[in-house]
Amino acid sequence: MNNRRKTALASVLVTTILANALPLHATAGELIYRPLNPSFGGDPFMGSYLLGKAQSQDTNTDPDARGFESLSSTERLIQSLESRLISQLISDVGAGELGEGSFDSGDFSVVVRDEGGQLVVRVVDKITGDVTNISVGGLFNP
Repeated sequence: MNNRRKTALASVLVTTILANALPLHATAGELIYRPLNPSFGGDPFMGSYLLGKAQSQDTNTDPDARGFESLSSTERLIQSLESRLISQLISDVGAGELGEGSFDSGDFSVVVRDEGGQLVVRVVDKITGDVTNISVGGLFNP
């Protein structure tokens, strides 16, 4: 056999093998869109996962946000003592041991009174002048 015939025979043989290796017909299933995001009908349990991923990738910062400064140990102690003193004052007035009590700090003033079984707390912000009145009834037995 000559070389042309061998080459032609080889190409027919390769084409036949490739044609037999491929399936005769193709099948396909139906494509169904399933959203992940619960906002668009996805699994509601994916919400926290997606939010966590988004927050971990968020590199934007609010230019108007105030910076957080940690308190010194002295400032934390003062804040804790003020909280404790105000709590004790409210307890004493509520228990009937005092009719009225007050607490003053550099920034605010607190006045606690018992008005006929109703505990009234008045907080005055000395810097802005804002006044907040809190009335609570039924917490203490007069």
